[in-house]
Amino acid sequence: MMDKIKQYWPTIRDFSLVAAGTLIQAIALRIFFVPANLASGGVSGIAQLINYITKTSANPEGWSIGLMVFLGNLPLFVLGWRFLGGRGFALRTAFAIIIYSFFADALLWLPFFPKAGITDDIVLNALYGAVVAGIGYALVYRGRGTSGGSDILARILNHYRGVSMTQSYLMTDAAVILGAGFIFGWKEALYAIITLYVSGLVVDTSLEGAGTVRTALIVTTAPKAVSDGILEELARGVTVLSGTGAYSGEARPVLYTVITRSEVQILKDIVHKADPEAFMVIGAVHEALGEGFQPFKKQ
Repeated sequence: MMDKIKQYWPTIRDFSLVAAGTLIQAIALRIFFVPANLASGGVSGIAQLINYITKTSANPEGWSIGLMVFLGNLPLFVLGWRFLGGRGFALRTAFAIIIYSFFADALLWLPFFPKAGITDDIVLNALYGAVVAGIGYALVYRGRGTSGGSDILARILNHYRGVSMTQSYLMTDAAVILGAGFIFGWKEALYAIITLYVSGLVVDTSLEGAGTVRTALIVTTAPKAVSDGILEELARGVTVLSGTGAYSGEARPVLYTVITRSEVQILKDIVHKADPEAFMVIGAVHEALGEGFQPFKKQ
């Protein structure tokens, strides 16, 4: 029995993450985006626009957002199946689309759910909606799924036309935001842009960390003194690389090390003490795996 659970646990975990992520996205949609008329981008944003313009006295609720999301994703899902392929893609994407479409409407059935939102402040709706939705997207991606819609289109454009994922999302979301400007108003459209940007930052931070790890490349004439200082004071590993000065043609050892953000100043002091004329570049990285940092984990 335990062997069976262990065998299927990665799949169970992935689908659980996708389900939790789509639920959180639906909560952000219903509590923050819809009450404030903030287009959430992609198919969901188009569904919001259709819902808004179909509201009449006879049908004050408008066309179902969940149903519009489902129908809008169908042709994109077929395209994804055709061009991206893969059973894993099909199952996870279909699951995400169905669950999100269901949650988008089912939340309104709950008697305690705040259908009108929890605040009238558009700034709070934009920022908190972005954070909540970003967490939802990150959970879906961590479960190796997609949210359908513009995710599928972006991957197709990236894979077959060489269009970067960032540009693909920009094109699709820009079209939705433009429509939102004409339908909801330009103030709401401008806030929607902020929402899309912040949610992207939240996704990146949730998936890759807050960038607390730093890498350093050090070109110095005193490599032994610098490396000894790093090893002794920071207890960090150092890799010595061979470099050559392009102008002088002289061999220049280059030290490479990975440290935490809090250790940057200590590293600067070590390098300055050993070689005031040294050249150092410090860069931010999303994640460091291995000795002294996070252990490798099987996904």
